[in-house]
Amino acid sequence: MKEHKGMRPQDVVILLKIIAMGDQKWYLKDLAAQLNISNSEVSESLHRSVIGGLIESDKKSVEKQKLLEFLVYGVRHVFPAIEGRLARGMPTAFSASVLSGEFVVENPYIWPTQGYRTKGISIAPLYHTVPQACKNDALLYDLLALTDALRMGAKSDVLIKLLSQRMGIS
Repeated sequence: MKEHKGMRPQDVVILLKIIAMGDQKWYLKDLAAQLNISNSEVSESLHRSVIGGLIESDKKSVEKQKLLEFLVYGVRHVFPAIEGRLARGMPTAFSASVLSGEFVVENPYIWPTQGYRTKGISIAPLYHTVPQACKNDALLYDLLALTDALRMGAKSDVLIKLLSQRMGIS
């Protein structure tokens, strides 16, 4: 068995994408294409997630409750969102539509990306292909924007409830 050298940010993205796909049948190549991540990196990621107990050994069924616990209690320490410079890009965290009615922020938070007019404080996405992947997947966008709020240190009942609902946890 391969050695586990810790989780990587793209592992969270891949797990959230699997959740966003719901009951839709998928293959590794589908994940790779939709996330713009290589097949080998998706394969390695799924292996790390099995070892970490975040996905079943079939590499198809995400352990949603365990992933939620990691996101709520660990993601900000392992993959913190660090505020960067002002830029234009895709709204995220408290500025994304999923949270915009719940929180008031002085300056929007964005993933720096071409083709968007929103000017705000940049934070790096968990993986550089996230903005592209979110353009075509509204649920993935919501999940990653909510995760970014957690990465920034927010931990409110509203945020956790929204994330649980989007993940399909009762």
